[in-house]
Amino acid sequence: MSSELVVIITGVLVGASCALVGCFLVLRRMALLGDAISHSVLLGIVGVFFFTGGRSALLMVLGAGAVGLLTVSLVELINRTGRVREDAAIGLVFPALFSLGVIFVSRFPSRVHLDVEHVLYGEIAYAPFYRFELFGLDLGYRSFWMLGIMAALDLLFVGLFYKELKLATFDPGLAAAIGFSPVVIHYGLMAAVSATTVVAFDSVGAILVVAMLIVPPSTAYLLTDRLTTMFALAVGTGAASAVGGYWLARSIDGSIAGAMATVAGLLFVAAFLLSPLHGLVARLLRLRHLRRVFARGLLLSHLEGHHGSADLATLRCRFLWNARTAAAVTRGAVRDGLVRETTSGAYTLTEQGRGAARDVAAG
Repeated sequence: MSSELVVIITGVLVGASCALVGCFLVLRRMALLGDAISHSVLLGIVGVFFFTGGRSALLMVLGAGAVGLLTVSLVELINRTGRVREDAAIGLVFPALFSLGVIFVSRFPSRVHLDVEHVLYGEIAYAPFYRFELFGLDLGYRSFWMLGIMAALDLLFVGLFYKELKLATFDPGLAAAIGFSPVVIHYGLMAAVSATTVVAFDSVGAILVVAMLIVPPSTAYLLTDRLTTMFALAVGTGAASAVGGYWLARSIDGSIAGAMATVAGLLFVAAFLLSPLHGLVARLLRLRHLRRVFARGLLLSHLEGHHGSADLATLRCRFLWNARTAAAVTRGAVRDGLVRETTSGAYTLTEQGRGAARDVAAG
C-alpha cells in the first residue's frame, strides 16, 4: 500500500471516529468541552509515560480517559456552585490540566518520551512508518489498528446506547423520569470522547482531533434535522476533509493535518452559506420571499379597501416604498393576474385579486 493511501485512510478513520461522538457534543452545545478534553488528556498520557515508562495503548487510553472524566467532573463541580458559568468553568479547568501536562513534557524529557510539538501538532505523514507487531508478527499499520478499533467501538457505543443518548440529549428530564440516568450517559459519552481523543493523538495531534470532533458534526447539523442522517453526513464530511486535505497539503507543500482541518472549515463555510435548510443564502431567500408576500398582501388589502384602485405615487406614499420596491410589487401582481394597470396608470384588482385580498383579510 502506498504511503499516500495510508495517510488518507488514517485521516478518514480519525474523521469517522471523531464525528460519531462529536455529533452529540454539538447537539448538547458542549463543543468547547470537547476542546477541553482533547487538550487536558495530555496530562493522562504523560502520567502513563512518567510512571510506567512504557507506551501501552491500553494504559494510555485509561490514563487519558481518567483525566477526561476528571475534566468533566471539575467543570460540573465548579458550575454547580452557581458562581461561575459553564463556559468560564471550562476555561478555568482545562488550561490548568493542560499546562500541567506541558510542564511534565518539557521538564522531564528523560522520563517522558514525548515533546510538546509532537503532542500539539502531530504528524500524520509518519503514519506509514509505524507498524503494529504482536508476538513477533507484523500485522500492518498501527494507525489502522488503533483508529479502526476506536471507530468500531464508537460505532458500537452509539449503536447500543442510541436510544439513551438521543433521549438524554434532547430531553434529559424525560430520560430521568423513565429510568435512564442522564448523568451516567453523560459521563459515558465523555469517556468515549476521551478515548477517541487519545487514540488519535499519536497519529494526528490535538489540533486535527479538535477540528474533526467539532467541524464535521457542525457541518452536518446545518444540512439535516435527522440524527441518523447527521451521523452519516458528519462521517462523510470528515472523510472528505481527510482526502481533500491531503491533496491540498501536497499541492502547497504544507502541513497535512493543518490542510485537513482547513478543508473541514471550508466545507463548513459552504454548508453555512448554501445549506437548503439552515444556510445563509436560503435564509436570505426565504426572508426575501416573505417580504414579497407581505408587500403583495398590503397592496391587495389597500386596493380592496380603497374602491379597488390606486396609482403608483399613492402606493409609495402610503407604504413608504421606494420606486424599485413599488415597481417590483405591482409588476409581480400584474404578472400573476391579481392586478391590472389601467390606461391612466392606476392599478385595480381583478376577480382573482379580489379573492386573494379576501384571503389576506381572513388571515
